[in-house]
Formats: sequence, C-alpha cells, structure tokens
Amino acid sequence: MSNSPSPALPPAHVAETPVLHLSELLKRPVTDSDGHVLGRLADVVVRLRGNDYPLVTALVLAVPGRRVFVPMEQVASFAPERLVLASARVSLRPFERRDGEVLLRADVLGHRLVDVERGQLVRPADIELAYAGGTWLVSCVDIRSHRRGRGLFRRGAAGHACRDWKSFEPLIGHTPSALVRGPGRLRGLKAAQLADLLEDARKHEESEILGRVHEDPELEADVFEELEDDQASRLLAAKSDAEIAAVLARMRADDAADALGELPQARREPVLGLLPTGQRVKVRTLMGFNPTSAGGMMNLDFLAVPGDTAVAEALAAVARSRNLQSEALTSVYVVDAGRRLTGAARLVALVQADPVVTVSDVADPDPVRARPDSDIEDVALRMADYNLFTLPVVDDDNHLLGVITVDDVLENVLPDDWRRREPPQPDTGEAHEPEPGAGQQALHRKGEEGGP
Repeated sequence: MSNSPSPALPPAHVAETPVLHLSELLKRPVTDSDGHVLGRLADVVVRLRGNDYPLVTALVLAVPGRRVFVPMEQVASFAPERLVLASARVSLRPFERRDGEVLLRADVLGHRLVDVERGQLVRPADIELAYAGGTWLVSCVDIRSHRRGRGLFRRGAAGHACRDWKSFEPLIGHTPSALVRGPGRLRGLKAAQLADLLEDARKHEESEILGRVHEDPELEADVFEELEDDQASRLLAAKSDAEIAAVLARMRADDAADALGELPQARREPVLGLLPTGQRVKVRTLMGFNPTSAGGMMNLDFLAVPGDTAVAEALAAVARSRNLQSEALTSVYVVDAGRRLTGAARLVALVQADPVVTVSDVADPDPVRARPDSDIEDVALRMADYNLFTLPVVDDDNHLLGVITVDDVLENVLPDDWRRREPPQPDTGEAHEPEPGAGQQALHRKGEEGGP
C-alpha cells in the first residue's frame, strides 16, 4: 500500500469535473481501460494533515469476497461516470487500514463531526472533493439532512450545501488514527463548549473527545470542572487512581473536592494520597463541609494583605497572582496579624486610588460575609443584594477561610434546563442554492492558479 500523493489527472478530465461528491462516487463500477468491470467503489482513503485539507491517497474497491486497496497513482479517471484504473492488475490482498489512514465513508460519513464554529455535534450528509495543485483534497462537508432513496443518498432540489472542511473536526471510529492527531481544532473550543459536547456525545464519541483533550492536561482539568457532577464522576471512575489524581491536581480545589466526593468511598483515600500536598490539604478541608453550603462552595485561594500595605504594593501582588482564579481577584481582602478579616477593597477602587495610600484607606471596613454553614440561598441573596462578585467566608472568630465567587453561585442556583441550552441549529432550508463554502472557493482558486 502507498500513501504517496495522487498524480495530476489528464487536463481535459480535470477541467470538466474539478469538484466531486462522495455520494456520487460510492458503489459506482470501477473498470480497466478496456471497460471491464473490476469491482465497485466501497470507500475513499485520505490522509489527515493537521490544519490542512485531507489528501486523497487511495480507493477501496469491493470485489467478490473482499475489499482491496488501489493507490491513486493507479487511477486514470476519477469521476462518477468514469472510474477507470490504468491497469487491470489489482492486488487482491484484503485491504488492511494502517494508522493514519482515514476512510471517508466509514470514518467520517459514518460518524458525527464537531462543528467547531458552532460548538456542536453534527452528522455529515455528504463530502466534497476538490482538485487543486495536482491532487484531490477533501474541501467541504455537507451537514444538511438528505432524503434517503433507492441509492445511498437522494439530494433535495437545492443540491449540495457545503461548508469548509476546516470548520469541523472529525470524530472517526478508527482509534489509532484518532489518537495520532492530538486535540486538533478542539483546542479552539472553550472548556464549557467541550463539556456540552461530552454531554451530547455517545460513549465512543466521549472516548475520542476525552482522548484528544487528554493531550492538553490543563484543558482536560478545565473540562472536568465544567461537567455535571454525575457525568464527571462517571468519566473519572473509568480512569485509574493515578489518572484521576492527575486531573484533580489541576482543578480548582472546590471542584476537585466535589468530584472526589462523587467517587465510590473506597477510591477517595487512595486518590487523595496521590494528590500534591497543597492540593490534598485544600481538598480534604473542603470535603469537611456540606458541598451545597458556603464552606463547600468556597475557594481557598484568594489574596489577603495587611491593612498598612500600600495600594501600589497591593496592585503589584494582584499582578503576581497569576495562579489565582481571576474571579477571586476582583477584591483584595484586609486581614490582621491573626488572619481575621478587617476589610475588603474592590480591585476597581484600588486602581482608582492614590498609589501611596494604604489598602485600609480604600477598603470597606465591615464587608458582607458568610459563615461556612450558610446555605446557597442565603449566599445568593447576599451577593445579589450587595452587588458582590466575591463573598468572604469566615469562622466564628472572624478568621478568613475562603471566598465564594459569583460563578460558583450561578452554577448552583441556575435551573438544570438553563445550564445546558440547545445550540442554535444551522439553516437547512432548501429554497435556494447556497454559495460554495470558503474552502471550496479557495481550492478552486488554487486549482486555477496551480492546476491544469
């Protein structure tokens, strides 16, 4: 088998059909130059090339009793009406796919794609191939629903409506081929979007998305923070203790505590023992509180300074706090030598203040606060009544324990059917023929400049 680029086809043939559709090619008879039928086209083999368009490298022919591999250099004519090989000599060795080889029908058309522009899973209806620079490339994907007829597809009156291949990331069924690609275009999605994809995904799609995201450990941790507790627990439970600890170590301590608390009791201590010391202490502390109380929701990472700290110095401390959650830095807290809360200064007030005055000069000396056992309704009402982005949590002796951020409150009070809203569906109207996709236009221009 060979993965070498396909050669330039005869100029007259290319000029007549510079664009092909997979639905028009599949199951077509393949002949030799004398017109003898050798088999029927079962699939098209491509090689993925990162952010570039996939390259067509071979055909898969269905012959009696088996499927065989035909490199593109043996193809003399590639069109629905004429699938012709240069020679009648075809290797009858059964086709065996190699790592990195992707089948358009089995792997792409037979599975859903991630629409990275819209952050949703879609099923392709057809795939467009374009001839450019002497090779056949996958240029566009049609995600509209087609009526199924006697053949593989039956198009509506408007024909094909393709969008650029680069707008999608395929979820293919061939695991070795998937794993060699890394996160790919999924890296451009936000963690919340990836969490939404996982909640809409089937089991095999979950595995591939997680496998791809796993290549970026920080992104993986962010995704688990965004997942619903039951799904995060299910997906984590499928990992080893060491793998779970690696994810929890990069999560916010409050989210890590929630995730750990959802695991079976027998697995919690072994996973805790594998966490870095600092994260282990935080997680263990938070697990001592009811997860829906102020203590269970609070973040143990915040910025607190003595009252006599100059505003300029406090702002410099904010600039250095790159590891803290940005939402937790909307206020700087003032504490005394015993870590008791004596004030809170909003970041905006510090930015607008004279740099030489102290933080106590601009801080609220009696900030609104909550006790660890305060319930979520009380916390939400306090933050809403006083327009707070963060709410400090103190013990009975006024020691500052942690802070609750507004995103944590929203996560706990929003109804479930608001949290995961359905993404807007693409327009699939059949009333008019849409303009070709950006990728199709670009490839056509490339073909006009560099092709026959």
